[in-house]
Amino acid sequence: MKFSANLGFLWSELSLPDAIRAAKATGFDAVECHWPYDIPAPEVASALRETGLSMLGLNTVRGAPGENGLAALPGREEQARAAIDQALAYGQAIGASNVHVMAGNGGGEEALSVFCTNLEYACAAAASRGITILIEPLNRYDAPDYFLKTTDQARAIIEMVGALNLKLMFDCYHVQLMEGDLSHRLAQLQPIVGHIQFAAVPDRGPPDRGEVNYAYLFREIAALGYEMPLGAEYKPVGPTQDSLGWMSDLT
Repeated sequence: MKFSANLGFLWSELSLPDAIRAAKATGFDAVECHWPYDIPAPEVASALRETGLSMLGLNTVRGAPGENGLAALPGREEQARAAIDQALAYGQAIGASNVHVMAGNGGGEEALSVFCTNLEYACAAAASRGITILIEPLNRYDAPDYFLKTTDQARAIIEMVGALNLKLMFDCYHVQLMEGDLSHRLAQLQPIVGHIQFAAVPDRGPPDRGEVNYAYLFREIAALGYEMPLGAEYKPVGPTQDSLGWMSDLT
C-alpha cells in the first residue's frame, strides 16, 4: 500500500518545500496540498525533484472569506474560471496529476448547470496538460452549505459532463459521515474514482482510531486493484511525526 501526505494538514508548520522533504524522510510515496499559491511554483518543483516525490493534487481557491469554492456559484463564472486557470497553471508548473475544482456553497438547478459548465471548461483546459479534474463531496457537519454532498450526486455530475478526465475524489472521512458503507461504495464507484483520501471518523484525526477499521479498508482497496497512493488527509494531534504509527500498524 502506498500513501500520500496531504501537506495542508501534515507538517503545516513548515514551508511547503520543507514539508515535502519531511514527507520523503518519513516514508511517504507522494504528496498533495490544498492551496500552495503563496509559494513560488519553482521552489515546490525543486523540492519535488530533490525528493523524487510526485504531487498528486491541489485545490482551486475558495474565494472570498467564508466561501468554499466558486465553480457552482451563478454569476461568478469569470472568477471561477480564473481560479481554474490559476490551479492548472500552478499544477502544470509542479507536475501535479490532479486539480480539485471546489464547487462552493449553494444549491439548486442553476447552480448545477453552472457547475457542469465550469467543469466542462476545466476538463477541456486540463486535457492538454495531462491533468485530471476532481470533484469531492463534503460532509454536512464540516461544510453544511456545500453544493456537492454525496457520491451519488457526484456520479450524476460526472456522467452529465461526460469528460474522460473528470473523476471523483473519494474522501473516506466525508463519505463515512454522509453515507457509510465505505467498502461497497468504493467497489461500486471504482471506475470513476480518481483519488482516495482518509482520516479517522468522527474527529478527522489519525486513521488508527475512530469508527472506521482502516486496516480492513486498506485491504479491500488493495483487493480492488487500486494502486495509486492513498491520501493521508488527517489532522494530527501534536507533531505530525508522532502521529505516523498507523503507517506500519495498519498495513
